[in-house]
Amino acid sequence: MPSRRLSAVALRHVAFEDLGLLSAVLDQAGWAVSYCEAPADDLTDPVIEKADLLIVLGGPIGAYEDNRYPFLGKELALLERRLARDRPTLGICLGCQLMARALGARVFPGLTKEIGWGRVDLTDEGRASSLSPLAEEDAEVLHWHGDTFDLPDKAIRLASNAAYENQAFAFGKSGLGVQFHLEADSRQLEEWYVGHAVELMAAQVSIDGLRKKVAALEQRLPSQAGRIFTEWLRPLAIGRESVSRRSVRRPPAAVSADCTR
Repeated sequence: MPSRRLSAVALRHVAFEDLGLLSAVLDQAGWAVSYCEAPADDLTDPVIEKADLLIVLGGPIGAYEDNRYPFLGKELALLERRLARDRPTLGICLGCQLMARALGARVFPGLTKEIGWGRVDLTDEGRASSLSPLAEEDAEVLHWHGDTFDLPDKAIRLASNAAYENQAFAFGKSGLGVQFHLEADSRQLEEWYVGHAVELMAAQVSIDGLRKKVAALEQRLPSQAGRIFTEWLRPLAIGRESVSRRSVRRPPAAVSADCTR
């Protein structure tokens, strides 16, 4: 009997901020991927709770705005449970900040809005992690945030830059938060330029400048994302397959309609 495909659920906050380049990496590694729309879907659905991997994507709201966006309370509770059990969890931008808050750290507005392509500086731990390709001379990532966070207790800082001390962290054996974007490509970003038009205008960021920069990086970005995410996913897959072999065999739960869009 063929082994069960490992399940990955992506929590999406706005439709155009999706898995991007990470989608192909997951597919090639054999993961079964579904989306849940965080503002509208039931975040207590067992499909999410029991997923082998949870990916929390970005979005244009603050991780501290649960009074304005009540669904954030359920999302934070979900993250608290997963991280307490060291279940594989990846947070990107807002997702990284939500992970930090779920771990008890402060998330707050930063001193500067960081939008555009640039480098990050890896710590010694970062150089020894799956993020190591970012130490290469021509490596750049997409920054697109105005908030930041304090490093959670027991988390390990992996990256920083001149603007923000905390750009990426690891927690436990299978938690990774990155405040920047490794998954974005030129096609996906065309939707961002429309969806974030008001923010870009307010920040006086040139869309043409962003287009030119991503065009210059376009050949590198898929390889960079592939190397980083493949390396990060590999031990997760081995670990989850080992758990599955030790577990009592049960029929896989049906995926709910809410979590397959």
